[in-house]
Amino acid sequence: MATEILTLPTASLARKTRDRSAEKPAPSNRVQELAHQITAILFACGDGLPVEIFCQKLGVSKKEAETALEFVKGEFSGDCGIHLIKYRNNYQLCTNPAYENEIGLVLNPMRERNLTKAALETLAVIAYKQPVTRLEIDQIRGVGSDYAIQILTQSNLVEIVGRKEVLGRPLLYGTTDNFLKRFGLDDIKHLPSYDELLDKIKLIHEEQANHEVNLYDSNRQ
Repeated sequence: MATEILTLPTASLARKTRDRSAEKPAPSNRVQELAHQITAILFACGDGLPVEIFCQKLGVSKKEAETALEFVKGEFSGDCGIHLIKYRNNYQLCTNPAYENEIGLVLNPMRERNLTKAALETLAVIAYKQPVTRLEIDQIRGVGSDYAIQILTQSNLVEIVGRKEVLGRPLLYGTTDNFLKRFGLDDIKHLPSYDELLDKIKLIHEEQANHEVNLYDSNRQ
């Protein structure tokens, strides 16, 4: 999933909200409080969540949760940078498509910048251990890799290649054709040593990936 940007409601939205409030009865304090909680949860989650999860975890009825979600939808509507959408019974905060160009102006250059150390390590682990699950990556690195995997996916260096046939069927990750192209490889089996791969990954991103770098020295057999 791509990273979403939170934009605070504009003054015009606030005026629209006041106009709506003049037409409709003001929601109860409980509805507003629940709406704020749900908004925070959805933003922190980043993915869609079913209404049932709010009922279970917040101890509210389905009607209360749906009323709060409708309030959130009303607050994040119109010209607001964030909208609440519903799909397959899941609710998710997403950016307003009207601002797609502005979002691209900011995010696209950021996605091309140098990878973090965590992402470099994660990329090397995936390259050598693929197909590999997130949990297996975490166990090898000793720390969580969620954000690193997200960055690598957005950079088209890593992709989901299937699911492991174990309990829960976790996602399996592998490198992309773009990874091979960026590192001058014909096949993943031609990978150099782990340490050399890390060095070459760093080199490529230090040079901002403007040209392909051969993973092997010219005099290497």
